[in-house]
Amino acid sequence: MCDTIALRRSGAVWFAKNSDREPGESQRVERHPAVLGDTREKLACTHIEIDQVPDRQAVILSRPDWMWGAEMGVNGAGVVIGNEAVFSRRVMTRGAALLGMDLVRLGLERGGSAHEAAAIIIHLLETHGQGGPAGWRDKGFRYDNSFLIADAAEILVLETCGREWRLERVTSHAAISNAYALAGPVTMASEGAPIEGFMTTDETWLKPKFGRARERRACALAAIEALDAPSLAALARIMRRHDHGDGFEGGSNRDLCLHHGGGMLGKFLRPSHTTNSLLVRLMPGVAPAITMTGTKTPCVSLYRPIAFEGSSSLLSAEVWPSGAAHHDRMAADPDARAQVRARIAAAETHIFSAVEAGRHDVAEALIEAWDDHGLAETNGKTSVEINAPSA
Repeated sequence: MCDTIALRRSGAVWFAKNSDREPGESQRVERHPAVLGDTREKLACTHIEIDQVPDRQAVILSRPDWMWGAEMGVNGAGVVIGNEAVFSRRVMTRGAALLGMDLVRLGLERGGSAHEAAAIIIHLLETHGQGGPAGWRDKGFRYDNSFLIADAAEILVLETCGREWRLERVTSHAAISNAYALAGPVTMASEGAPIEGFMTTDETWLKPKFGRARERRACALAAIEALDAPSLAALARIMRRHDHGDGFEGGSNRDLCLHHGGGMLGKFLRPSHTTNSLLVRLMPGVAPAITMTGTKTPCVSLYRPIAFEGSSSLLSAEVWPSGAAHHDRMAADPDARAQVRARIAAAETHIFSAVEAGRHDVAEALIEAWDDHGLAETNGKTSVEINAPSA
């Protein structure tokens, strides 16, 4: 389960995604440089090989560490993509093709704009199909995909069902979750796609219903529409939302910040957990402003900056496992959760301001101070204030 949002306002496109997967499945934040003139003929994706291309974009990816593809990412041309599992009756039940996560990474590596990335995903979908085991431990977990694709000029929603697809150009804002949402005529569609939408005849009912997919999407849309002024901080508040309780207590599949369920029944009904969260601002002529938690449970995790040059704590192999251990400590201590959330809010005021100003050096210095002072942990007796270095 996942949730992805995008909106155009204040001269920018704003994008966010929570990646919900098995709770113990680590994601690696990776940065790959642009490639020119690659002579390799074939590319090994997660399950199949396809033809390689000689020239590729620089990319920043969030990748579950067992697969080639990515849950979400941004490229050097300012394109951002996130995908969602959707549950169609045409899903490939045997064999393997391209995973939706492979298509995310391929669109980012090969696309110089949102429109071009969407065209690349569509071409690869029609050529190779989609499918295969998509779970870390649950190898029976298979699904088709929807995609939210954006650059500084446009926002696109692409829904797929087998090798069929429907594409909508969005004028203001969009949210996608784990159910089909494009109803009626769209901007473009494959020849075999139903005009009324895939949800009318091609969607299974069980997983979208029990996963509360349409309720989560409605929550995300309402939050976007209520925004007075978008910002990275405002996006973070949306992606940390719980329907009631704080996720650790009273959590449900209606939560955007998803916590997996406790006990045998809870784990069956709520098997997924938010294992990384991404926030992006895209503006014409300006490098993307990018932050991720790099680990699970954004409601108790700090958003950390990353750019296409310079250092980033997100590239450390220790970020995800240390965050997972932090989650376990927070789960046992409600008072500590409250204190850590207050500290995160204070620190992110400075971090987000620096990222939005293009001062990644300042933002990274703030992260270094956070890590050095152990501000993610508390014994209830100490309080450390973190101040922004002078620009």
